[in-house]
Amino acid sequence: MIKHTLKKLPKNTHEILIDISWDEIEKEYKTAFDVILAEFSFEGFRKGKVPPSLAEKHIAKDQVYNQLIRTMLPRVYEEIIKKEGLKPIVSPKIDLVTAKEKETWQVKATLAEKPEVDLGDYKKKLLEAKANMKKDDIWVPGKDEAKKEDPNAKKDKILNEALSLLLKEVKCEIPPLLVESELNRKLTQLLDDVQKIGLTVDSYLQSKGLTMDRLKEQYTREITDMYKLEFILLDIADKEKIEVTDADMNKLFDNLKEDKEKESAKANAYFYASVLRKQKTLDFLISL
Repeated sequence: MIKHTLKKLPKNTHEILIDISWDEIEKEYKTAFDVILAEFSFEGFRKGKVPPSLAEKHIAKDQVYNQLIRTMLPRVYEEIIKKEGLKPIVSPKIDLVTAKEKETWQVKATLAEKPEVDLGDYKKKLLEAKANMKKDDIWVPGKDEAKKEDPNAKKDKILNEALSLLLKEVKCEIPPLLVESELNRKLTQLLDDVQKIGLTVDSYLQSKGLTMDRLKEQYTREITDMYKLEFILLDIADKEKIEVTDADMNKLFDNLKEDKEKESAKANAYFYASVLRKQKTLDFLISL
């Protein structure tokens, strides 16, 4: 028997406690053992042809349990989120709470859904901010007479101001699991990059005047802001009905000169459509 309880946590995070009876574990153990047996080889026998009674003496239980967890838990997890109507946006965090022989196993799965966004009266605030920028740009005789702002630089300035205001004013709490997942990825990438240039992480941090705790804090702020902006822009695109048309996609494909590049772009049309939609949303903010 498999039972579960669902607990809603802050920031659109959910915790699922899964209880798996020993009867279920035993059935899954046999299946996991058979999977390992099919690839197992032993002196005098071809791979997959070792008698089960002999293989049992040489295949460690821990190996079978690891296989059991890899195959059983994803299936059980998928069944539960489908039953509960949950829509995770990142892989769950799985913890074995108890896993003893002859007893019920308990597993904890922590998952995150898309955060809620409260845009409020974001347009009004953006227009007020833009009006203040225009006041600052009013020409006064003798003040920066020779200085003329580049149109692209002006657009960048408006966009940066808009994004900073959205980060400050819009309510959107990012699930910790989402931040943790990206933080681990960035730290792993940093370790790889540092090792490639022959440094240790400690020596790299010393050269930057950082500690690991400060680096994690810095990364956490950057990741949180990055995701917050992503979800805010998605919500604005939905609210303002900003869409990517076939004409938009065809224009993008036509601008690609290499056939292989075109084929690759068409194969990843969903990704390119999402990038175009984000750019159209940014253009919308600049045009307000």
